[in-house]
Amino acid sequence: MAKTAIIEAFGGPEQFKLVDRPVGDPGPGEIRIRHEALGLNFIDVYQRTGLYPNALPLALGMEAAGVVTEVGDGVAHLKAGDRAAYAAGPPGAYTEERVMPAAQVCPLPDAISFEEGAAMMLKGMTVVYLFERTVPLKAGDWVLFHAAAGGVGLIACQWARAKGIHLIGTAGSDEKCALAKEHGAEHVINYRSEDFEARVKEITDQRGVDVVMDSVGKDTFEGSLKCLRPLGTMISFGNASGPVPPFELGRLGALGSLKITRPTLFTHIAKHEDCQAMAQELFAMVTSGKVKIRVDQRFALDQVAEAHRALEARKTVGGTVLLP
Repeated sequence: MAKTAIIEAFGGPEQFKLVDRPVGDPGPGEIRIRHEALGLNFIDVYQRTGLYPNALPLALGMEAAGVVTEVGDGVAHLKAGDRAAYAAGPPGAYTEERVMPAAQVCPLPDAISFEEGAAMMLKGMTVVYLFERTVPLKAGDWVLFHAAAGGVGLIACQWARAKGIHLIGTAGSDEKCALAKEHGAEHVINYRSEDFEARVKEITDQRGVDVVMDSVGKDTFEGSLKCLRPLGTMISFGNASGPVPPFELGRLGALGSLKITRPTLFTHIAKHEDCQAMAQELFAMVTSGKVKIRVDQRFALDQVAEAHRALEARKTVGGTVLLP
């Protein structure tokens, strides 16, 4: 049996219940993994509220690190005793131990701690697909990155610095702006006290940026479009402030023949070989020291509701982990 955080109805953090669930044995293509640390992400909030619906009752969580305790038939890249980490479906990472598909579980280098592994897989591989797979970015390009002091944002700031990309980061306080600057943002904007659209134009001599990376959604979408240069690309990859409302497609032409995409990590890692390759890119950046993974908040598994409240209230910076 394993202690597991579940919900039986969609709603607020108060919906969480901690229950004992049987773990079971891995079947073909599966592993059993004992978790040492669990990742906390906004996708967990979307699933808890029902914005991203799943069948109930639902064990939440998409990211964790731990030790493989058993492998099923056909699993060749992992064995019992291996350190491993993942950001993958199905949900169910908020537990002490689980059985799950093995294809998207990745061997974790010894140089990376379990807490770092749990805080970096979803956020770090998101940065990999944003910078390396969605748009062909190169040194000298300009990127506007919203929520630059969050878990994804601080990795993105470091990634941009390592690649020679000019990153303008936004955040909701002077302290968070300073944190983003410390991690590699070339320019920072406090969107609560400054007009980010006007500042981006000022910073870029009215040219605009090549790419906007926006996980905030509703509150920043319109301004983000106006920050793009002609032929620029809007990457909308989250909805922290709520989903983007419908808009007239023709506006993209009027604003300069803009492009827009709404990618997800889980499309990018759907193939085993792609997932493992992306993880290796991430591990290489972390073990080289070019990207450091911050774990700024830790909660026990039975404090999961409190952790969700902190995340939704924008009271977290860097990575947050749950400890089973």
